[in-house]
Amino acid sequence: MKLMSSPASPFVRKVRVQILESGLTDQIEEIFVSTTPTNSDPDLIAANPLAKLPSLIRDDGPTLYDSRVITRYLDAKSGAGLYPEARLWEVLTLEATADGILDSAVSMIYEHRVRPPEMVFDGWIEAQWSKVERAVKVVNDRWMSHLAGPLDMGQVGIACALGYLDFRHPDRGWRDGNGALDDWYATFVERPAMQATIPG
Repeated sequence: MKLMSSPASPFVRKVRVQILESGLTDQIEEIFVSTTPTNSDPDLIAANPLAKLPSLIRDDGPTLYDSRVITRYLDAKSGAGLYPEARLWEVLTLEATADGILDSAVSMIYEHRVRPPEMVFDGWIEAQWSKVERAVKVVNDRWMSHLAGPLDMGQVGIACALGYLDFRHPDRGWRDGNGALDDWYATFVERPAMQATIPG
């Protein structure tokens, strides 16, 4: 299998962490792609009509895309149990929350990176950050017992989302008022799979 990826993509990072945690490293070749929303890589387009990362090219079927589709597939393939049946809906909801944080945080970057300066909409940027703040607060207030449980993809997703906030929005202060989540993240980020995938 081939994973089309970028070291800076938080959605790719989720998959890369899972690959390491699940012992699939020797089964997947990474192909690094340079692409933007306005200038998509031709090889990525050929694999994924949406031209989004990550994309997983399989030998025995069509390319898979959307990080949550890829992580479910790889979990089924590896048997790592990162989507445990007993907690499945909680795991999926927490992973969706993480992806929602990332959707908003990434769109804030694109607002400056893609639009001409005179078209940047500060109201849009602040509205996206409000979504991030609300989601982070809910995780801190309601989800800490789940985060303290056995490893699953909800935890991986939240950790990758928080790592992206540190990477792209370090001055926004997601830790303010979220001490429990900050403490959890400080421990989780020391996992070898997280350390090996730090964006840069």
